[in-house]
Formats: sequence, C-alpha cells, structure tokens
Amino acid sequence: MRIDLHTHSSVSDGTDSPGELLATARAAGLDVVALTDHDTTAGWAAAEAARPGGLTVVPGMELSCRWFPADEPPISVHLLGYLFDPLHPAFAAERARLRDERLSRAERIVEALAADGYPVGWAELVAHADGGVVGRPHIAGALVRGGVVGSVEEAFTTLLHHRSPYYVAKADTDVRQGIALVRAAGGVPVFAHGLATKRGRVVGDDAVAAMAEAGLLGLEVDHPDHSQAERVHLRGLAAELDLVVTGSSDYHGSNKTTPIGACTTDPVQFERLLAAGTGTAVLRD
Repeated sequence: MRIDLHTHSSVSDGTDSPGELLATARAAGLDVVALTDHDTTAGWAAAEAARPGGLTVVPGMELSCRWFPADEPPISVHLLGYLFDPLHPAFAAERARLRDERLSRAERIVEALAADGYPVGWAELVAHADGGVVGRPHIAGALVRGGVVGSVEEAFTTLLHHRSPYYVAKADTDVRQGIALVRAAGGVPVFAHGLATKRGRVVGDDAVAAMAEAGLLGLEVDHPDHSQAERVHLRGLAAELDLVVTGSSDYHGSNKTTPIGACTTDPVQFERLLAAGTGTAVLRD
C-alpha cells in the first residue's frame, strides 16, 4: 500500500485542481492520498466529487504556525491536521483569520514589487489563482511569467526570501494553540517537515517535546526536504515521544519538482493516525 499524506492543490499554492491532483495520485500508483492545502478546507468537496475509484482520500490541511522561543525571534512551523471537523467554530474562525492574513500579506508584497517596476498586478494574480487564496507561490509564478526570474524556486531565494526588502511577515497561529484547535475539532495534528534545515531555522527537540505535551500526535519524518540524518533523528524522537511517523511528498504540481508519492507513510502508522481521528471520515469505496 502506497500512502502520501501531504499534497497541495490549486486551492492553495499547488498547480493541479483537486480533481487533477487525485488523478495524478492514482496514475502514480498511490492507494491513499491526503489533500492538505494551506489554511483551508475549500478543496475537500471537489476532491470528494472527483475521487477515482480505489483511491482513499484523507481530508486534511496545513496550518501556518509559529513557535515562540523564550529569548529568540519566533520560528515559522507548519502543522498538518487530518480528519478534523471543518465546522468546529473556533477552528473555522482561526482558518478564516489566517486566510485573510495570507491575502493581506500577498497584496502588500505585490504593491511593493509593482511600485518598483516589477511586472506583477493584484487583479491578474487573483484571476490566475482561480478561486484559490493568493500567496507567495502565486507571486513567484507571476515573476516567472514576467521573465524576472527563471523559476519559482529562484523567486523564493531572491525577491520573496525572508531577507528581501519585499518580504512581509504574517501573524501565524501559536503552534500549541494550533494543536489544541485540531484536537478540539477531533483531528490529528502532525508536525510537518520539522527538521528541514534547508528551509531555514528549525526548532529543537525541546520544542517538539513541548508540542507533544500540548497534544501533538505525529511527526512527518520522510519528507523530500529532510536529509537522511534528519530522518534518522526524527524517527528516534518519534519513538521516544510515542508519536505517529508519517511520510509524504509535499506535492505542489509544477510549482515544485518533487513528484507525488516521492515519500510515503507506512500502513501501520497510517492505521494509528486513522484511529486517532474522530472529526470527519476518510473518503473511500
């Protein structure tokens, strides 16, 4: 059984529609795929309508969070939430706040770039997102189309990098609050790509232990951005803290080069995750 528990559609910052993503998953030989768009469940209904026979779909989401060290600047972290009730009032309100924050941030970045002559416009970006929440990947795509950079990756390492003068921070959720919200909605919180040092600053083991104490149930260990040494370390930490171990591609369509199913989850670990989720059900035959 091949299981990929972290993918993004065009509802957030991927390039495939939910239906296209599921078709890609089935063609790649996956048996299970999770749809985990950023801060939104808007793709769930389309995924349910388009699900190919024989493919199990896990409703999920990737929540934008922060870890606040005692004496250092906050660290951006991401939390995967699976099988939660999308109508849980407090969690729905926080997702709406995050979507508004993401849109406001993107619009400010676009305004700053346009003021300096870069070929980006807010109306064009909104139209190109086709109903998705506009974010930095959409801006990166516009910069590629305008010939400013050669790839989305180049945009993120230059004009959209956190050290760029065009970068705008957003007010993400405290990760312990995020964990509490996912659990309150009957969901399963899993710390996403937690040791991906190639992305920037990461939290230490003490922070992961604090998250586990707050209700974290899993660690994403096998991820394209984790080195082999980072995977070994995380696997040991998960065993120490009795956390579910997941693996996934973090697929974004053509916005990233990683193919769907590049990393996968062990079926035994997947059953542990399923047993912990009570907010909504998987989509299956």
